[in-house]
Parts: sequence; structure tokens; C-alpha cells
Amino acid sequence: MFWKRALSGVVMMIALIFLLHFGGLPLLLMIFGLSIVGEFEFYRAIGIQKSVFAYIGYVFTAGYYLNLYTGVIDDFLLFMMLILIVFMILYVINHTKYQIKDVALAFFGVFYVPIMLSFIYRIRMHGEHGLFFVWLIFIASWGTDTCAYCVGMLIGKHKMAPILSPKKSIEGAVGGVVGATLITLIYAFAMNNFIVLSDKELIISAVVTIVGAVISMYGDLAASAIKRNYNIKDYGKLIPGHGGVLDRFDSVIFTAPLMYILVFYLT
Repeated sequence: MFWKRALSGVVMMIALIFLLHFGGLPLLLMIFGLSIVGEFEFYRAIGIQKSVFAYIGYVFTAGYYLNLYTGVIDDFLLFMMLILIVFMILYVINHTKYQIKDVALAFFGVFYVPIMLSFIYRIRMHGEHGLFFVWLIFIASWGTDTCAYCVGMLIGKHKMAPILSPKKSIEGAVGGVVGATLITLIYAFAMNNFIVLSDKELIISAVVTIVGAVISMYGDLAASAIKRNYNIKDYGKLIPGHGGVLDRFDSVIFTAPLMYILVFYLT
């Protein structure tokens, strides 16, 4: 299991390095693919993967990413209202077969996975230092997770969320935030040899990593809470040793939009 997990992790990292470096359409297509799979995993977990709402959710996801690339509709709120109206019309037509909670969960699925993951692309394409800042998403998410695991194994005693995630500890959480912040500082000073970063951008990097690291843990716990509600162990088996897309990108889903907000308004 360890070597399977390590090998798939290395493959993912190589693909990520390549796609984040080039950005543009290749990156958008990758995130779109992850979004469709993650959306399916969510719909399957809650039991509506074969419903008309799930299929329409995939259609709107494709439309959202197409619009993200072309920029035809620049009013995000308008786009979301359109999705909700279509879902509600379908609910009226199929009201004897489905309940309103199916509509709400289908709408949530579009927002929770595809739209929130799309902020990886948004940050990458934001400004001249988009490539630098997009890596902070993964440092804050996966870096925190790795450091928290190591510190928790060594000195973890106080449970952070004993029901949702029994192995997580408060000591590990603190170690995860500190570790991710140190990784960011090392990364920032190393990248300073290739791109010119102002003192303000270095400080912003540390700040967004600290905030992102904390939020990433809640993203992980939120995905765990959904699994607890529906009595499933993993969302899928797509990534060997890691589970499904939602198992591997659960923290990234929360971190990416937050990072975008911080980077957009602070830089």
C-alpha cells in the first residue's frame, strides 16, 4: 500500500508540475476532468448519480468550464441562477420521483467540486506571478497534511476531531500549519532567484499559507463528515493508494477559492 501510494503520488506531482507550468487550456482540461470525476463521486456518495439532476450537473459543469475559458458570460451570479432555475424546472417535471433535497444536493455538487476546484486555474492565470501563487494552494493543502501527519505520529496526544478523523491531533494540526509555512518561506526564497518578489509578496505568501493551511484541515474534515453521513470509507479508487478525487483533493477544494480571494485582494 505504501509503495502504491508513493508511486501514484509521484505521478500526480509530475503531471501537476507540467500542467501548472504551462497553464492555459491543458491545465483547464485537467481540472475539468478532475471536477467531473469528483462530481460523480459526490453524487454517487449521496445516491443520485443516476438521476436527471446528476446528468444536468455534468452538462452545467462543462458549460461552466467552457465559459471560464471563453469568458462569454462574465456574471457568475447569473450563471448560478440559471443552473438553479433549470434544476427547479426539472424538479417540477419529476416531482413525484424526486424530493427537493435531491435538487439542493445536485446544485451543491456543482458548486462544491467543479466551481471550487476551478480556482486553481483562476489563480494560475491571475497576474504575472500566477505560477508562483498557485503552488501555495498545494503547499497549504498537501504540505499541511504531510507535516500534520508526521508531527501527529511523533507527539500527537490530544484528538482534534475524534469522531470525524480519529487520527488527527491538535499537535499535528499546529505542526501542519507551521510546517507548511516554513515550506512556503523556503519555496518563496528559492523562487526569488527566478522571479522578482517584493517584500510585500513574500509576507502575503506566508499569510495566505497560514490561513490556507487552517482552512484546508476543515476541507478534509468536511469531506469526512459527508462520508460519515452516508457510511462510506472512500469516495472512489481512481488514484491508487489515495482513493478517489475527493479523497485526495478534499482540502484543495476549500483552499483554492480562499487563496484566490486573498491573492486577488492583497496583491
